[in-house]
Amino acid sequence: MPDLADLGAALSEGALTTEPATMEAYRRDWTQSDTAGMPLAVVRARTAADVQETVRWASAGGVPVVPRGAGSGLSGGSNAVDGCIVLSLERMRAIEIDPATRTAIVEPGALNAEVKMAAAVEGLWYPPDPSSFEICSIGGNVATNAGGLCCVKYGVTTDYVLGLDVVLADGTLVRLGGQRIKDVAGLSLLKLFVGSEGTLGIVTRAILRLVPAQSPRATLVATFATVEVAARTVVAIGRTLRPSMLELMDQASINAVEDYQSMGLDRTAGAMLLAQSDAPGGARAEEIAHMEQMCLAHGSVECFVTDDPDEGEMFAAARRAAFPAIERRGSLMLEDVGVPVPLLPELLVGIAAIAERNAVEIPVVAHAGDGNTHPIVVHPAGDAAARVRAAQAFSEIMALAISLGGTITGEHGVGRLKRAALPDQLGPDVMALTHRIKQALDPKGILNPGAGF
Repeated sequence: MPDLADLGAALSEGALTTEPATMEAYRRDWTQSDTAGMPLAVVRARTAADVQETVRWASAGGVPVVPRGAGSGLSGGSNAVDGCIVLSLERMRAIEIDPATRTAIVEPGALNAEVKMAAAVEGLWYPPDPSSFEICSIGGNVATNAGGLCCVKYGVTTDYVLGLDVVLADGTLVRLGGQRIKDVAGLSLLKLFVGSEGTLGIVTRAILRLVPAQSPRATLVATFATVEVAARTVVAIGRTLRPSMLELMDQASINAVEDYQSMGLDRTAGAMLLAQSDAPGGARAEEIAHMEQMCLAHGSVECFVTDDPDEGEMFAAARRAAFPAIERRGSLMLEDVGVPVPLLPELLVGIAAIAERNAVEIPVVAHAGDGNTHPIVVHPAGDAAARVRAAQAFSEIMALAISLGGTITGEHGVGRLKRAALPDQLGPDVMALTHRIKQALDPKGILNPGAGF
């Protein structure tokens, strides 16, 4: 193995550390997995050159490299493996807004919220908005092709990536795409790296498409007796309308949020839909009114409509608070399964049956408008039998999604937690193609081994 001192000498001052407490802090992402390994060292890169030097050093010695952004991942994708270099990109935070091309040129450590704020100064908007937008990084968003609450209308990260600088497994830096809206020259390599979870290359810069600032929003909150009825309402809305937000919370998640921080949600509701419209002018009121009529026609218990942005944001904040709120109920196994929207009711009914069969609690929140759900399997910490039941439920939920023509992950990534289920979704031929691509770009297998596939 090459000497760590040589690596340290090649990097920015203070970038390399082997201090035990620091390495411990960089071992795990938000999942806090007990299977995370112990790194050989942590590199906190300041420049693309630091990333290149790290990867070249690792390639020479066959040392694994685990890229890491803000550590907010939910699938174990940045959990360390034994003897690896954890390559943190959190210090690479530069943001440049170009109003003329409506683009943001961003280093991977910049937070999603920081890009939004910088764009807003120029009257522009970066739409992808994971629930963790205040703490998640652009590099992580690109690595997992993150979505969020607005994706039902505005799409996910890949829809806004125009260019990437990527360090390959041998340390070569390639520049893909640019500040161009249309570009079909050569293979679409840019899209290959979005969602690849650091297994094919490490992003050191992204060029992101911006759009004009979002119009004012009207908000609808509708409660239902059951999640099935709420989901069938989502299907009906999606046939004729395209709201800018269409989220679902079940009763368990509603109550978890109320226990966490009182938001005035109806604890007795079986489910709640949160919808928003940002249609221009009078069309906004018409769209909200149409959704309200559809909710009432499908059995909504109560509907509330507001044009007040603060009220609307309060309900959106309640939805975003679901993960930390549910975390207080015990240890979690986080799901991220999706199905074609018409099959959303079947998925939610099936998840409830899985919870009952395995005697575990599974609160559900969902980006319902695009069929992406987050069933969160809860089990008491330290209860080995409950953990076994939770793991069984976790596997059954993925199998259910696949059986409905869905996916084991809509936006969190496969990471390490869902790797075993991926062949069931993709099949042997696609898995073989995936491994051929990995072999071509990373023949030594040093980039984020064990993640994704």
